[in-house]
Amino acid sequence: AELLGLGDECGEGASGASALAGSCLAGNRLNLDVYPDGCCRFLRLFEGRRGEGVQVEFLRLSTNDRLLGTALGILPHLKHLRSLVLKGGHARDEFGACQRGSLTSLPPDIRNLKALTHLDLGFNSLSTLPSCILHLPSLRVLLVSHNNLVALPEDFGSLSKLTFFSAMKNQLKELPRSFGELAALQELDLSENALEFLPEEIGNLHNCTELDLSGNCLSSIPDSLANLKSLRRLHLHSNLLVTVPASLASLPDLSRLDLQNNLLRAVPAEIQTLPFVHLRGNPLGEPEPSPQADESSARRLRRLFLASGEDSFTVTSEGCKVVLACGIRFCFPPGAASEPLRIYFRSLAPDPQWVKLRHHDVLLSRVLELQPHGVKFQQEVQIWMPYASPQTLHQREVVVRTFSGQSWSDLRTRVEQKRKMKKHVAHCRVLHFSWFLVVSRLVQNECQVPTEGTLLFSSVDPNIKVTFPPGVTEETRRVKMQVLLVSAEEIEELTADAGCRASPLLCLSQDSLVDFLRPVRIQLPLPPGVTGLNLDRSRLHLLHGDLEGQTWDDITSEVVLEFTHLYAVFEVTHFSWYWLWYTTKKYIGGIAKKVYERLRMYQVNFIALQRKKDPEQVLLQCVPKHKVDPVLKKLQDRYRGPEPSDMVEMFEGEQFFAAFERGIHIDTDRPDCVDGRLSFIFYSHLKNMKEIYVTSPVDRKGQAVKGQVSFYRGAVPESIPEDASRRRKGPDSLWLATLPIKLPRLKPRWHENPGPQNGFSFPPLNLGNAESGYLTQANLLSIARRVGADWQNIGLNLGLTYQQIERIGYNNREDLHKQILDMLFSWAQQNSEDPDCVGKLITAMKESGRQDIADEVETIIELGRQKYRESIRRVGL
Repeated sequence: AELLGLGDECGEGASGASALAGSCLAGNRLNLDVYPDGCCRFLRLFEGRRGEGVQVEFLRLSTNDRLLGTALGILPHLKHLRSLVLKGGHARDEFGACQRGSLTSLPPDIRNLKALTHLDLGFNSLSTLPSCILHLPSLRVLLVSHNNLVALPEDFGSLSKLTFFSAMKNQLKELPRSFGELAALQELDLSENALEFLPEEIGNLHNCTELDLSGNCLSSIPDSLANLKSLRRLHLHSNLLVTVPASLASLPDLSRLDLQNNLLRAVPAEIQTLPFVHLRGNPLGEPEPSPQADESSARRLRRLFLASGEDSFTVTSEGCKVVLACGIRFCFPPGAASEPLRIYFRSLAPDPQWVKLRHHDVLLSRVLELQPHGVKFQQEVQIWMPYASPQTLHQREVVVRTFSGQSWSDLRTRVEQKRKMKKHVAHCRVLHFSWFLVVSRLVQNECQVPTEGTLLFSSVDPNIKVTFPPGVTEETRRVKMQVLLVSAEEIEELTADAGCRASPLLCLSQDSLVDFLRPVRIQLPLPPGVTGLNLDRSRLHLLHGDLEGQTWDDITSEVVLEFTHLYAVFEVTHFSWYWLWYTTKKYIGGIAKKVYERLRMYQVNFIALQRKKDPEQVLLQCVPKHKVDPVLKKLQDRYRGPEPSDMVEMFEGEQFFAAFERGIHIDTDRPDCVDGRLSFIFYSHLKNMKEIYVTSPVDRKGQAVKGQVSFYRGAVPESIPEDASRRRKGPDSLWLATLPIKLPRLKPRWHENPGPQNGFSFPPLNLGNAESGYLTQANLLSIARRVGADWQNIGLNLGLTYQQIERIGYNNREDLHKQILDMLFSWAQQNSEDPDCVGKLITAMKESGRQDIADEVETIIELGRQKYRESIRRVGL
């Protein structure tokens, strides 16, 4: 420990930590990136069990780990290391996004890892490629995606054995000419960089089968690309291409050519007729824009259609229209960007810690983040954001709200509705990019108050007006008015007093901290049923509330109230909430506070349903009371479960938790799991729904499991009134509802019948095709013997769902080999009809850090190809 300089940083004894780290060692593999203290475990293993540590061949560490620097110093001692993964993305920022790792360089002695064939440094903070990488003689796979690289070394071509290289999502502007010396390179991914041109030498990559140059700034590509005779897939979408060489059509093995979202006005006929060419999003057939283009040119802007997996696009000075897969649209007019600019976007789940809603606000969308932040456009960019229809919200308005990094502000918004699709869209214009969301707020009327005075009316209730007399202010100030209508029925229900009445709630605010120089005259309508003729002044109370609605003071005796037949008029010098009440009760402030609190709450029910075909799949949802019946009707064909819970009340943006109890378990490693409970945030117009896979430690072969799911309140939002917060303290007050969950008795499964392979019986398999080679049942069994504790990661990369992985783990618990077999053969049966399934298997193994298995599969396939070609020759074809 002293040698490593650890001291007590790891927080546990050397022997205990060493044993804990050793438990993560699977043969010669050490996958520590999934542990928050992975680097500590690695250092303790090297300290306590050095003999085993130096034999490690496959190592994964998180670069978000605080002990990364110390761990890097150990790496040169691992002489047998074949695969090294040092990736970030294992920590999240305040907005829930993955954080890049802290890795900026590598120790020079890394060059001594002569056996290293696979190196993944993705999602880090590299601005230059560590020079020691160029001295790794056996390196075949190199990934440096999601970094800050602006250039590659001039002698990058010295990596003569490199077969796979990915530098996607960096800032590369050019490639070194030595790139053409990578004679063994088979797959190259340079997508989402800033490349403006390619060297002619790129045509020397004769073994390259896949080339991804999408999302760059290329206006042309060299004719030498036609020399890549092995090329099968060429991705050039989302560039600035104005021309492509016709010689690309002569590539013999090409099966996909993606030219979408470029500036192509014409394409060679040889290319346009190819069945595998994709040209959507190009201005094909359109004339060149004239220098004196008028305003109507915006209608002829090129259109970009982005697929669900894409997260960026390039904007040029010519402008463009962009349509995202989620329905969000942009319009960049000509001249908005003076030079090519890469735009990045992502959709974030709203978090009440930074999405601060005001009183009576309703969230209608997820958060849209647009980057780069702070860049100012020369002309306004238009944004269209779809949002949840606020059908039950009346006397309100929809606005787009933007976050500057410090505070939220509302943008001038126009609401549009697509009749055919019945979708609502919020339209705004901006000169900069940041975070955006759509909210429904109380209608806001505003005006500028000059020295001469003015008049402000409410558009919700024209009977409400504010008169600013001359001399009310020395400098012009902006005043805002919002009105919340409260019906007589609501007041009666909330107060349980048939004789209680109240006027609309009036909220006034201004952009100055200085009180007005002269009294401002406010007119409010009398409460319903009350007129100047039957008015009993002793029952009328004028209440003043602070901006947070926490305190309501009766100021009737402090102001001069004037009455007409329909209105009450009074004067004030500062602004806040004002409310007229008509009641026999005397201490009206406390009642008004409770009513105001209740007006902000929603009545909701919880539902817990299980899939009919798979009871381990449980759907949990918090539904506003008026939506319960439609939601259940929509789900009844696929789900069954108990009746919804009793009605409870919740605030917009309030956190709650779901806890599975009495023999029902979930995966507590889920990112939305806190102390074993699932975390939810209630937003009345968004789907508060999650579907999870549950298990039970009880042996269900002999009996069913009768468990339950309970819902509890979580952290109390800052904006909740003090009284409500006080009532919610203590364990009993946190409980909301409990619903039963039943896991039925297990039926015998197909693999539980006695069979030749540890209780498994397998149907015959032939994955792939005759020309490319087959993988058989025997091949998969051989591959299974090479897989270890990383089978879950491999399964996810193969495309199995998280729920499938959980189910396989549960059904074969305590038997790692059966878990691996079940995973591989489940995938094989799902993909047996896919001709490219073998290629997907190879890719998944590479993505999982199992280059060794990928090599084995490729060897099997190559042998199959040779046999196929020999058989063709034998029969004279």
